[in-house]
Amino acid sequence: MSGPTVVTAAVLIIGDEILSGRTQDTNMRDIAKYLGVHGVDLCEARTVPDIMEDIIAALNALRERYDYVITTGGIGPTHDDITADAVAAAFGVELEEHPDILAMMTARWGPELNVARRRMARVPVGGNLVKNPVQGPPGFTIGNVFVLAGVPVIMRGMLEDVGPRLRTGAVVLSRTVRVEGTGEGAIAAPLEAVAKAHPTMSLGSYPFFTEGLYGSNLVLRGRDAEELAGTVSELIEALTQAGIPGAKEVVAA
Repeated sequence: MSGPTVVTAAVLIIGDEILSGRTQDTNMRDIAKYLGVHGVDLCEARTVPDIMEDIIAALNALRERYDYVITTGGIGPTHDDITADAVAAAFGVELEEHPDILAMMTARWGPELNVARRRMARVPVGGNLVKNPVQGPPGFTIGNVFVLAGVPVIMRGMLEDVGPRLRTGAVVLSRTVRVEGTGEGAIAAPLEAVAKAHPTMSLGSYPFFTEGLYGSNLVLRGRDAEELAGTVSELIEALTQAGIPGAKEVVAA
């Protein structure tokens, strides 16, 4: 009997501004949440500078390892927006100006459609467009790669056209056990024992310190609802047996 379907993805964040700290990335968080709803596991995220060789190497490594790769950033009109060039090179194809994008841009800018703006109309041969419901030109997809904008609000809009194209898997479920007034050192042994008994699940400890109160939220994640519920009870019992009182399940945030 086969287990739940697992579909994997990676995110490739492109841009010197992210690595310099000038811009704080929020796209990875939003993509992870979006993919999770569609039963796709985000397994890896990389950030690379605006260097052609680095983008190509990272993209080729990720698209070979995972079912899908989503890139963000580097599809604007300036000289350092080289994502389209890098994606085309990774797939060994040429870039071409997409007629639908050109028509859209001509309608918007008319005589002001200059060479810089036309850069945003370039799509690798064989690629398809990803709708942009916010503003500006669309993104594109080729193979198992989706190329999206770096501006968060535009990226989120583009994601809505990505979801229906994904092969979905079993959604990962999550439940949380909260322990107050006890440090991770005391929790570690019973948590490890339960984790080893359920190798297909993910169990993690996330400490909190707030207004003089400390403790940990123990997050259990898995695809089998029945096993997940049983493991919650098992963990609470293991913590109680270890002399850790007050462990209780809470609604996950």
